[in-house]
Amino acid sequence: MKTMTAKEVEQQLSEGKELNIIDVREDEEVAEGMIPGAKHIALGTVEERASELDKDKSYIMVCRSGGRSGRASQILDEKGFDVTNMEGGMMSWEGPTK
Repeated sequence: MKTMTAKEVEQQLSEGKELNIIDVREDEEVAEGMIPGAKHIALGTVEERASELDKDKSYIMVCRSGGRSGRASQILDEKGFDVTNMEGGMMSWEGPTK
């Protein structure tokens, strides 16, 4: 599984790179703040909502600490998506949230 640190994701965003970030946390967690521009798809709905994603794009998966996003990464990888797990999740995120 490919991984990136929260700092690497933050750096790429600050450089203006367009990233496709999927936040797989639950609704109440996302309500506390998420990375600007991220799309919310709770882990329990990833399989059924995979059709909303484009296999020609790369995705960065995010959760609270990196475990659930790792599982989401495995699910999407098995379906042929290019996915990267953000290590440490939002607990490691120091950038802005919305």
